[in-house]
Amino acid sequence: QVQLVESGGGLVQAGGSLRLSCAASGRTFGTYGMGWFRQAPGKEREFVARISWSEGITFYADSVKGRFTISRDNAKNTVYLQMNSLKPEDTAVYYCAVAQQRSILGSARFDYDYWGQGTQVTVSS
Repeated sequence: QVQLVESGGGLVQAGGSLRLSCAASGRTFGTYGMGWFRQAPGKEREFVARISWSEGITFYADSVKGRFTISRDNAKNTVYLQMNSLKPEDTAVYYCAVAQQRSILGSARFDYDYWGQGTQVTVSS
């Protein structure tokens, strides 16, 4: 089992920044990659960004490309999401997820094995 704990959410004005963190614990050996997803009220959970654990290769949803940056600290088993130029449409609960024992890191929910409890991000206009 892997436990994930997100932090860093909050209320920010449009144009502002937030940095989310997600710390993994438990059976983290074998982690292939980690990702961030978000879910706005009344909408499906959607992919935001992902990063491969060994090479640090990143991939972003078009809606956040150029504004968000995903990074990781392997020694701390932690992944980060730096969010700049935030927009009201970025308002959502943000979830981190970990993929283990995979050969390909994808962007779908079923590509990930463990999920955090989520952290609320609210962007006011």
